[in-house]
Amino acid sequence: MNTTNKLNFKIPALSRLGKTEPKTLYYKGNLELLDMPKIAIVGSRKMSIYTKNLITKLAQKLSNAGICVVSGAAIGCDITAHEGAFSRTIAVFANGLDEIYPKQNEDMIRKIYANALALSEYEDGTPARNFQFLERNRIVVALCQALIVAQAEPKSGSLQSARIARELGIPVFVLPHRIDESIGTNELLAKKDATLISDLDKFVAKFSGKEKPKNLFSHSDEILDFVALNSSLDEALLKFGERIYEYELEGKIIIEATKISLA
Repeated sequence: MNTTNKLNFKIPALSRLGKTEPKTLYYKGNLELLDMPKIAIVGSRKMSIYTKNLITKLAQKLSNAGICVVSGAAIGCDITAHEGAFSRTIAVFANGLDEIYPKQNEDMIRKIYANALALSEYEDGTPARNFQFLERNRIVVALCQALIVAQAEPKSGSLQSARIARELGIPVFVLPHRIDESIGTNELLAKKDATLISDLDKFVAKFSGKEKPKNLFSHSDEILDFVALNSSLDEALLKFGERIYEYELEGKIIIEATKISLA
């Protein structure tokens, strides 16, 4: 396993608003990733298959566009983001880097140590404690140009990350979910504390600097917005008629029997 090293690195977003900067950062891996544009993806430990597939696709697209994906290496959404973006990914830990935590993610964490980048403000020998995960979140967010909360329940650590992002002036984005799923991200949308990503490619283009399209997100297409939150083909046809089949032919949506979903 790589040796843990000390890193002299400041996080301006924290000091600018009086947030506590880490006294020291420890690292294993490739420091060149710190020079890349970075976007954080965080979310629930108990994610749906739908969320997992979206995270994987989005993380891959970000990585391929030269954007580094930052997360916390937890089970669920976090480790999926690292896997999708590998090796353009940074994991921030709530424990000393000499300890592999969580053990369920050991294989991927070792790959991050060797071929991506692991950061922690805790020296070797420090076990993971509950309050340290909340402290870890501020680093995940402050390193990045944007935060994506992929799936979250009310009062979760992911929503705390969203609050930190708003305080730091970092934009918050969420993935589309049905009304009874991912209540935390749907609440962020309802309060206008986050923006919906309805097109992965346009989102990536926005942050890669390759394109600056107008109306990128949730208000760009009423049909896609509807399908993001409703799976009933009958309801979609009742509201939009034959345009639904045009969207299927254009590859924007998928129709399976009586169900409909985003492509």
